[in-house]
Amino acid sequence: MQFDVIVIGSGIGGLVTATQLAAIGAEVLVLERYLIPGGSAGSFDREGYRFDVGASMIFGFGQNGTTNLLTRALEAVNVSLEVIPDPVQIHYHLPNDLNLKVDRDYEKFLQNLIAYFPHERQGIRRFYDECWKVFNCLNSMDLLSLEEPRYLLRQFFQHPLECLGLVKYLPQNVGDVARTYIKDQQLLKFIDMECYCWSVVPADMTPTINAGMVFSDRHYGGVNYPKGGVGQIAQKLVEGLVRFGGKIQYQARVTKIIIENKKAVGVQLANGQIYHAQRIVSNATRWDTFENLLPKQEIPYVEKKWQQRYQKSPSFLSLHMGVKASVLPNETECHHILLEEWEKMADPEGTVFVSIPTLLDPSLAPTGYHIIHTFTPHWFADWQGFSASEYEAKKEEAAGRIINRLERIIPGLDAGLDYLEVGTPRTHRRFLGREDGTYGPIPRRKLWGLLGMPFNRTAIPRLYCVGDSTFPGQGLNAVAFSGFACAHRIAVDLGFSG
Repeated sequence: MQFDVIVIGSGIGGLVTATQLAAIGAEVLVLERYLIPGGSAGSFDREGYRFDVGASMIFGFGQNGTTNLLTRALEAVNVSLEVIPDPVQIHYHLPNDLNLKVDRDYEKFLQNLIAYFPHERQGIRRFYDECWKVFNCLNSMDLLSLEEPRYLLRQFFQHPLECLGLVKYLPQNVGDVARTYIKDQQLLKFIDMECYCWSVVPADMTPTINAGMVFSDRHYGGVNYPKGGVGQIAQKLVEGLVRFGGKIQYQARVTKIIIENKKAVGVQLANGQIYHAQRIVSNATRWDTFENLLPKQEIPYVEKKWQQRYQKSPSFLSLHMGVKASVLPNETECHHILLEEWEKMADPEGTVFVSIPTLLDPSLAPTGYHIIHTFTPHWFADWQGFSASEYEAKKEEAAGRIINRLERIIPGLDAGLDYLEVGTPRTHRRFLGREDGTYGPIPRRKLWGLLGMPFNRTAIPRLYCVGDSTFPGQGLNAVAFSGFACAHRIAVDLGFSG
């Protein structure tokens, strides 16, 4: 069976690629190994609760500009999704009693931060205003494939100053920009956490362009939660895909990308079924793509070089909890980050992330109860080699440690538990099909901003990659950007657009 495009995996990057191509008339098939779409942006139901697989802090649902990529992706296939604005992006609980809310209102956020660091008033404003310059450049132009010369030329003539601005920021990292304006070491640690909470690396290793998007869009388009759970994003994209003639097949685990005459021509499933297409898109990680779906001798030199620059980030230990509503203090926010010692920020169980989406959408839990999803970095290797009983005991011990720490911000949490399910890096690998359950690539050392990130085309003709292993990296809005770019490049390659 022949298609124009086959997409391996139905993460958000893969679905945006598929829907963008289906919308212009391409014949698209998405192959998903699991029962539902979305990958780490999926949801699952347990005993009356609906849990998000991953984070519930969602960017990209704004109504203005061009950086509202999730809104635009849904509109492209004539579907929509109700979202609920979150008034506070994160409530930080950090060392030295740094207890700070990142308010949706930009000026209120700045004043909250300046109240802790009044001597850095000018530096704080200059640093975050610099991030706005990056965002304004991005938000003024269509975000499509940087591999397409005619698009780049068109954008340069239409937005010359913005393009030059982005060229300036491409090789920069956040830490270098922050130190230009700020000297206070604790404030610089706070900016490390501002980066780490979504990039999983400190400011010195976080590209300025990515930070410009996150630090500004939370005050522009804002953080918005999709009604019905994060999994609704993928479900709606699938609805749109099918509406435009695309196909999706579940329980279809791709085991091999077929190469003929050194070109990608098709895929083979675990059951032996073979599909052919003019273009193949992998929404798997680059490790899974080039080490598992292709013969090892086929790994191109440029991919080996990429692996020398980037490594797999840790996975996560996740606790999905149903709790009595009475345990939540008044005026509790939806998203929290907890850290007791700066030096342990990047350690396993150092930083604890907390989402309580039922504060925005109560329908996700039974009446009188809330969902609390908390997760913290953990390495896959630390969960290997256990018997079934040892594995369960280790999960229980780890969950107990995290719940004890959360009692600091949610007193009585343990006593109010109604439901608990613990996921480990092994769980992430099993259900998401990601090598070692990794969150995505992180730099092995300090690099030149985003210049080391690969785009969608690969060294194997007709094979493309999409998702967090490609420019611009992790996060739902970032992988949506990757999907727009990948679809644009393929559309040009197949002659659907110029």
